[in-house]
Amino acid sequence: MCSPGWKSCQPFEVAIPDTALQDLSKLLELSRLPQESFENLQLDRRYGVTFPWMKNAKDVWETHFDWRKNEEFINSFPQYITTVVDNDKNEYDIHFAALFSDQKKAIPILLLHGWPGSFLEFLPMLDMIRKKLPRSEAPYHLIVPSLVGYAFSSKPPVHKDFRIEDGARILDIFMDNLGFSSGYVVHGGDLGSDTARVMGAKHASCKAVHINFCYMAEPSGMEPLELDDVDRIGLERGRKFVSVGNAYAKEHATRPSTVGIAVSTNPLSLLAWIGEKYLEWSEKDPDLDTILETLFEPDSIGSHANPEWYIKKPLGFSSFLHEIAPTPASWVRTTGNLVFYRRHDKGGHFAALEQPELLWNDIEAFVQQLVRTAIFQKPEQSLCVNVDA
Repeated sequence: MCSPGWKSCQPFEVAIPDTALQDLSKLLELSRLPQESFENLQLDRRYGVTFPWMKNAKDVWETHFDWRKNEEFINSFPQYITTVVDNDKNEYDIHFAALFSDQKKAIPILLLHGWPGSFLEFLPMLDMIRKKLPRSEAPYHLIVPSLVGYAFSSKPPVHKDFRIEDGARILDIFMDNLGFSSGYVVHGGDLGSDTARVMGAKHASCKAVHINFCYMAEPSGMEPLELDDVDRIGLERGRKFVSVGNAYAKEHATRPSTVGIAVSTNPLSLLAWIGEKYLEWSEKDPDLDTILETLFEPDSIGSHANPEWYIKKPLGFSSFLHEIAPTPASWVRTTGNLVFYRRHDKGGHFAALEQPELLWNDIEAFVQQLVRTAIFQKPEQSLCVNVDA
């Protein structure tokens, strides 16, 4: 049930119509695999996804994948829809999953997914936490929204160029709608890290930011920054990504309409475009069901180095060894008030999905570090909110 303090919040369940699933099944049946070629037979994926992988994935998708089973798991988490009215009076329906605490002084933590993921990235983490912490004892409210344009949230308006600043502003209003205007912590990965950064830099209610992705160029105009051997290996991986792995981002940035049409009109095209990222950006190849689950719904690089979005508030950073472009702590420190840093010897770009326990331990440690500091002792800066007020 919705708290009296919430604005126009309604319970939500995922229920993809049978007709939509039948249409997808028909489209998939009619979609043709490409011809074998030298490029798509290179099993090291040097040229992208391979013919054998696509052939197997199509077969699994058609004959074994059970969307209803996945839908049942998704609906085991409380979900809601609330309407956000932006400053320009445009309305956005924001979908979110949440584990709310009964504790009156529970700390709100906003968890933001990236591209090509969705709110589904955080369900393994929420599942782990709800098994450990009953609602009556949980010290946190955990809120996982679908970003504008993702899953069951509203699509961006067609009359304007919808940017990170817009998404950050809408999510800040969203948190106010939920009764958390006195303060919240935000965590983000990939596009969620960019959004989290803008929220921390521009919105007073966001009291602290934790991220696990901070893609940026080497800071200029400074003395050489401290690096160790792990940093150097990570930077070499980043250079390789720039050299052979980020063509998709250039296409997104320069011809988004073309690629959007290409991948949204054919399920196999979408599978190849999205599947490649899960295969290449994870430490280990994810289960095929995990990739297929993300396809129920048809990038911004450089924001972390933008001085306009320097985070003066507490900033936490978790580094995972197999990230596509690991960033040294000394570089991250130039983008904000870095007060928490942990580096892990496993995990990749989809940290919430690949290593939910490690990532959650970091987020919780970061928040508890903040609670122990004086910054949140002043009433006007308190993170403690009462959703029943």
